[in-house]
Amino acid sequence: MTRRTTTPWLVPALLGTAAALGASALHAVSKAREAERRTPPIGEFMTVDGVRLHYVLRGHGQPLVLIHGNGTMIQDFLVSGIVDELAKRYRVIIFDRPGYGYSDRPRGLWTPRAHATLFAKALERLGVSRAVVLGHSWGSLVAVALALQAPSLVRSLVLASGYYYPTLRADVILASPPAIPVLGDVLRYTVSPLVGRVLLPAMIKGMFAPAPVPERFDRAFPKDMMLRPLQLRASAEDAALMTPVTVDMQAHYRDLTLPVVIIAGADDQIVDVGRQSERLHHALPRSEFIVVPGMGHMIHHLAPDRVIAAIDHAFERGRDPAASPART
Repeated sequence: MTRRTTTPWLVPALLGTAAALGASALHAVSKAREAERRTPPIGEFMTVDGVRLHYVLRGHGQPLVLIHGNGTMIQDFLVSGIVDELAKRYRVIIFDRPGYGYSDRPRGLWTPRAHATLFAKALERLGVSRAVVLGHSWGSLVAVALALQAPSLVRSLVLASGYYYPTLRADVILASPPAIPVLGDVLRYTVSPLVGRVLLPAMIKGMFAPAPVPERFDRAFPKDMMLRPLQLRASAEDAALMTPVTVDMQAHYRDLTLPVVIIAGADDQIVDVGRQSERLHHALPRSEFIVVPGMGHMIHHLAPDRVIAAIDHAFERGRDPAASPART
């Protein structure tokens, strides 16, 4: 009888692989803690349905809620400079979406509707009964879901650089693996932070293209916070959900009867403006569409005055529900 023998190199190879993965995981945890030391929480916390939410309040007046996109956090709006101006006349409320910044993200399906349910309860805690809501990029889906689920809460919407209709996107496919259970957990503690650190400059450049990355963003935005394992999972899960959730949500856009201001950069390299923002505009009778020439996806950084004007206009239209929009 022939006796099987273990390949001599197999055990050392497995041990070496395990050691390398362990070292990578320790490095990822260490870098995440270092990022958090450099960028501590800047707002307050509340727990809603078991989820610890980090949020920032600025200014006084009528409530304005800002919802950030995929991969970013509260600082995305703060660094853009629009909050300083808006806080002079509105009560500005910014949440770290679950899994971003300092908000928790329990395991589960974090659809835009799940976000909206959480935020509606959080806003009730803050005494908000009627607000203008701005959503940027993936956050625009959350803003729409909030208006659909809590129509008495949302007086008008501002949707910036949004994605609303299902399309085949290579970047979504490439970004999704860290969302896969078990495999994703291994990736986001080992390979993903390292790869992300290499690719991040090009990704950020693409977010602003064709305009250059503003010096203020490059200097002040805490980019290392984006590479923490929890935030990598959140970003991957959001990317994986992007197309499926729009399949469901597009059937309900016709139920949006409130005023909507849609704004986008004409040369957005991340989202096809014609197939997304312009198409939504044509689907919503009470919408207005603002296209800013030469600008990319991060419209609140690149054209802050236009975004602020869009918000002011949304407040004006929210005061007069019968106002007839000029379809541009």
